[in-house]
Amino acid sequence: MLEALQGKEVTIYFLDGSNVSKGVLEAVSDKFVKYRTDYQELYIPITSIRSVDVDTKERQRNRVGFGQ
Repeated sequence: MLEALQGKEVTIYFLDGSNVSKGVLEAVSDKFVKYRTDYQELYIPITSIRSVDVDTKERQRNRVGFGQ
């Protein structure tokens, strides 16, 4: 399943509630994923991952207030 996300910018959420973002999922094996950001290269065990989100274009929020 994670092989389909290889090479894409993703956010990884961990079981303890923390996350890593703004990085690319570079390699996937049956035990680890390789995740690279601008500052670090992480080898993350599959068993510690809660979910993975694909980073897409940020949604434009409506302006709050009254226009003239």
